[in-house]
Amino acid sequence: MQINLISDTITKPSRQMLDFMVNAEVGDDVFASDPTVNALQIQMSEMFGMEDALFCPSGTMTNQIAIKMHTKALDELICEENSHVFQYETGGYAFNSSVAVNLIRGKYGKLEAQQILDAVKPIHDWLPISKMVVIENSTNKGGGNYYTLAEIAKIQAACKEKSLKLHLDGARLFNVLVETGESTKDVGKYFDSISICLSKGLGAPIGSVLIGSKEEITQARRYRKVMGGGMRQAGVLAAAGIFALNNNIARLKEDNDRAKLLGKCLENCSYVESIQPVKTNIIIFTLKDWTAEYFLNLIDKHDILAAPFGHKQVRFVTHMHFDDNQLEKASKILRDLENT
Repeated sequence: MQINLISDTITKPSRQMLDFMVNAEVGDDVFASDPTVNALQIQMSEMFGMEDALFCPSGTMTNQIAIKMHTKALDELICEENSHVFQYETGGYAFNSSVAVNLIRGKYGKLEAQQILDAVKPIHDWLPISKMVVIENSTNKGGGNYYTLAEIAKIQAACKEKSLKLHLDGARLFNVLVETGESTKDVGKYFDSISICLSKGLGAPIGSVLIGSKEEITQARRYRKVMGGGMRQAGVLAAAGIFALNNNIARLKEDNDRAKLLGKCLENCSYVESIQPVKTNIIIFTLKDWTAEYFLNLIDKHDILAAPFGHKQVRFVTHMHFDDNQLEKASKILRDLENT
């Protein structure tokens, strides 16, 4: 039995989800005539109390469209230095939008309002113009840490003070909300745009949704098209998103809880130097003497897969295919490595 903790993106659709996809009514989404895509977009916009939404192939695309919506050439976006839009989107902010990036060092991937206020540049010919802020919730490289609504409210106030647009990279937002108990509508009040990934913990095979105002989503459709994201009979994919939203949100708490238990196991392993606080379904830990490559080779011999996150750093991500039996097995293997 292989235990795959590389990412929550490795999940596969359930039989019930596949059946729902097969039976989806479809049309041509480039002409906005796919009824299932339209239904997903309406469902997502209503969930967050926003005006409109756009179904896209990936979270990278929804983030990049948001940057394009809120900026123009020679502007800049402000984000935490380990954020996804900077680390893992191939410099798309420069390629797609011709903007600069202003990096802030946060704590476990999170920014504070005062840091944003301090980062806004004065207006000079030789400086880019600060135009938007991107925050990530939960934080990937921050070990699944998250913002509360109280923290987000302060950030929104700072953005309003400086006339900055505020975008949420909410790739794993529902992992956060099952912890905090906060509502999607409450979240939607604070952002100009939100990106939600359907293909991580929610278990859909593909897709992300960008949510925002009617005017901006109308423009976003054009950006999606020029980026190659205009799909045709995409209802079979959107159906997976609808099924995920209707069936797979509450169970994300199980992923978070198993991650916390796995984190406690690692805390007691002598080969672990430190571990970031485990808040949701991501576990990032630093090894004492072993390199990440050596550790990953060790656990691979026991059919456990994970991702390197640095020379001595490793990431585990729990998901719907990581059950209690796998948790018990993985914990035993990790404890037994003490004798390696």
